[in-house]
Amino acid sequence: MIVVELGRADADAAIALWEAAGLTRPWNPPRADFDRAVAGPASAVLGIRDGGALVATAMVGEDGHRGWLYYLAVDPARRREGLGRALVAAAEAWIAARGGVKAQLMVRGDNADAAAFYERLGYDVQDTVVLGRRLDG
Repeated sequence: MIVVELGRADADAAIALWEAAGLTRPWNPPRADFDRAVAGPASAVLGIRDGGALVATAMVGEDGHRGWLYYLAVDPARRREGLGRALVAAAEAWIAARGGVKAQLMVRGDNADAAAFYERLGYDVQDTVVLGRRLDG
């Protein structure tokens, strides 16, 4: 399994995978998220291909102290093959290589399967409250 940084040409395939995995929401345009991540110096979209097909992705970013994981998606037909685990490890390495000392992520409250996956990888629920505000409208 080789994890690579994706580029703009991979946007359609990545977004299709995110949609197949149920990660997109109407109020959060995935194209804008993808474009910002691949254009920014503090973020990337990582991927795994099988042949030419993109089968897994993870968006990663860092703020100089903490790293964040987003859009971890595995082709539903390819789950339980270690692709998600490989991407989390690659994302953690990406963060650590930039000086990050902690990896964080958010899981929607109704996504028990995702929470269980991350807990198996050593992530635990943090005693924090995430507050947010949209700035685009």
